[in-house]
Order: sequence, then structure tokens, then C-alpha cells
Amino acid sequence: MRVPLGSFKKLPMQVTVTRKDVLYNPDPSRVIARFHYSTDERSKNIIRKVLDMPDEEAKIALSQVLRGYSKRHRSISRIFENHFNRLSHVLREMNINPEDIEEQMKVLIGSYFTKEYSIESAAFFNPSIIEAPDQSELHVGEKRVILSFRATGEGHISSIVFRSGVLDENNNLRIEPVGKMLDEAEKIRRHIYEKESFKSQLYDLQHNNKKITSKVFSKLGDNFTYGELERAVKETKTEQHISTAKSLLLNQIMWLASAHYEIEFSLDTAISERVIFPVSENERNGIEDARFVKFIDDNGKTTYYATYTAYDGLSILPKLIETKDFYHFKIKPINGELGRNKGMALFPRKINGKYAMLCRLDGINNYIAFSDDINIWHEAKLIQEPKFPWEFIQIGNCGSPIETKEGWLVITHGVGPMREYVLGASLFDLHNPEKEIGRLVTPLMTPNEKEREGYVPNVLYTCGAIIHNGMLGIPYAMSDYASAFACVNLEELLHELKNPT
Repeated sequence: MRVPLGSFKKLPMQVTVTRKDVLYNPDPSRVIARFHYSTDERSKNIIRKVLDMPDEEAKIALSQVLRGYSKRHRSISRIFENHFNRLSHVLREMNINPEDIEEQMKVLIGSYFTKEYSIESAAFFNPSIIEAPDQSELHVGEKRVILSFRATGEGHISSIVFRSGVLDENNNLRIEPVGKMLDEAEKIRRHIYEKESFKSQLYDLQHNNKKITSKVFSKLGDNFTYGELERAVKETKTEQHISTAKSLLLNQIMWLASAHYEIEFSLDTAISERVIFPVSENERNGIEDARFVKFIDDNGKTTYYATYTAYDGLSILPKLIETKDFYHFKIKPINGELGRNKGMALFPRKINGKYAMLCRLDGINNYIAFSDDINIWHEAKLIQEPKFPWEFIQIGNCGSPIETKEGWLVITHGVGPMREYVLGASLFDLHNPEKEIGRLVTPLMTPNEKEREGYVPNVLYTCGAIIHNGMLGIPYAMSDYASAFACVNLEELLHELKNPT
């Protein structure tokens, strides 16, 4: 049988992907020392038992715990003492003056209120990658990078962890030695709240419930601190009978205020030892999927930002991290109507004088938003809908857009049959990123036989990629369990995006 010419449809070209021989698995030995507390009554019993110990017995007990844990944690005695200081309300109820307790006994008591938490025992995934601030002591063709990961431990609580590495001239990624002395940051509440901005954020959450909260704001100046706000809330609660519903509204004020904070790490920590662990009430169930980007302002100054999702077990709150050195971080919620959605990704520079952000309002399509304020986002425009079978369920971004000579390169994820997550790629106009230039007809990467098995099968995902020596480097997660690294020739990818077959 003769088949007429043109009966066979030309198959689309598949972009070549090189998977590197590296694998980043969860490591249960990565532990932090966390405050461990149950109930007030149980705590009182523990404190009494420790204080009743004979001096020699107490010295032996303290010596044993220090010997067992001093090599696992930096300044473990300081950690114990900090945890002791968090028992002040219990000590007051026991009519005990902390000043009357010897230093060693404070440390020993603190050890009973401390536990080790393995931050990445369950999963080590959803990485992003950026150029590091320090590019010294490198060979020609090398670039130092910082990778962030979502680490998940007991109770499925997620935190943000880092690795420092070097991409060589052939885009092989060499991770620098990983420190074992993990360190939580010191939380600093020195944020100054601007009343009108804070009220706007709150009313976005509370809608028409303004009467009771307006009583709080009447006690505050145009600018106020966390402590001043806390006092105003307490005064409002005591001035009149407060119903349960109104009390919840007042608690929501402090919930929102706790979303603003700063953290600082010791200068003697390696970046792999710094853990951004949930610290505010709205993060208590985890910090998810940080998308880091190196942002260049109009004046040429560099700031590193990351969008991430905070989860408290009931609701999500998109937040923004800001840092210049990866020692000191400022954290704020993302406000406005768009600040209720996951998967926001900031452009690395302003577009036509405005900040630009990719987002997904409906869990299905890709949108773009513009704003004069990096923390306030109101309106977004639809720019992409699912088009191919492998993205019929949903399409979303996989990190901040990357600027190329041909346009804004966006790594996407698509969800298709069997809830399989794959990576795609799209190209948008440099001057008008609302305009899509091209999109891959076939997935850039799909889970292979080794990658499809894990905590959540058939999921391949990333939170950011980087260009180096003409290649696109993609750190990616496999099945929400471990992470790996792959490279794609940039020219080949751009050609296919501009000339899809």
C-alpha cells in the first residue's frame, strides 16, 4: 500500500538534557537543638526534680549531657541557657527567682527542655540556584553558586537550608564541604510597622470586621513597634467583654504582625549550617519552596530575594525574604489581593520601571503582575494556559525568569495524566513579558525510572535555574524526596523555543 506524501506528521525535536552524576539525598544526621515543651504542670515537676538533685549528682548529669552533645551543636550550653530563659512564666508561678539559681543548674534545667530535630530526615527537595555574592578564589570558567533546598523532617515540617558549590567550565557542580554544626538564627523583632499599610494588610484578611480592630489602632501612632502593638491588643481585650469571635480577630492582628521579622546568623557559621526554620505563628507547619533570585536595582545595587509560602496548618501566606549577605535576612508577608497564592516568582530586575512577578491565581494558569512596591501586589494578567497534554491539569512557573538575548526564559512545570509533574520551558518578550514568544511542544524533562519513585511518585520539580558558560543548569527534585542536577545547551533550547516543530 502506497502512503501519500505528507501523511506522516513530523515529530517535535527533543532538547538534549544531560543529567549530571550527582544526587542530594536527605541526611538524618543534620540536626538542630530545639526548645522542647509540653505542659506547665509537667514542666514544674521537671524543674523541681532538677533543683532537688544533690550537687554532685547534678554535676555528673550536666557533664554527661555536655559530653554527649557539645560536639553535635555549636555552644550547646548557651542553647540550654536560652531554653531555660523561656521558662520564666513557669518559674514565676513557682515563686522561684531565676537569679537565685546557679548558672550550672540553669544549663542543666535547660537541657531537659531541649530536643534534637532532624531537619531533612524525610526529604531534601525543590532546589533553587543563584550566583553567590563571593566570586573570589576561582579558576577561569568557574562560578560559585548558592543552592537553597526545602528540607523536611519529623511531622512534615519544612525549612530552608543552603549549600555552597562551584560550577566548573563544563558545568559540573561541586558542592563545598557541608558543615555539621547546624544553627538556627537569632530572631530580631525590630520591625517598624506603618499604620495605614498594616491596616490595609489586615483588612485584606478580615474584610468587613473593622470595628474591634479599629479600637486597637486608635491606641497607636502612625508608626509602631511589635511591643506597642502587643500592649494595644492586650489593653483592648481587658477594657471590655470580648466575645470569642472578636478575640480571634484581635489574635489575627498579632498573627499578621509576627509575619514581619528579621533573623541573623553568627558570622562563624558556614552557609550550609544556616537553617531558616519556621519561627512565626503563620509558619508553624512549614516553609515551602523558596524561589531565590539575584535582583539588580535600577541603581545597580544587588539584593537577593526569595518568595516562599508559609503554612500554619490551615492557611497559606506568601512571604518575601530579603538579604544581601545570607547572614542577615528580613522577612515580610506579600500583601494585596495576590498575596494569597502559592508559586510567586520575582523577575531579576524591574520591567519598564515596575517590579514584575509571575504568579498562579487559580492553581491552573500562569499570570504576570506589576507593582511599584515589592511587597504589595493587586492585579495580574493571564499569560499562559495549559496547551499540551502533559500540562492539561495545570501549568506553573519553576522559579524566576532568566534574562537571555532572545527573551525571558521561564522554566515551567506541567501536570498531566497520573498527576505526573514534568518540566517545560517558555520564552517571553524582554520588553513586554506579557507576550509569549514560544513554548516547548514536548517536556524538557520527565521523571525517568530512577526519579519517579519517592515520597510523591512521578514528580519532577525545580524552584530555579542558572546560566553558565552557554548552558542552563537546573537543580531539580525527584518525587519530593531527593535532588539532582542537569544541564541543557542554551542555544539549542532557545532555537527550539523560537522555532517549535
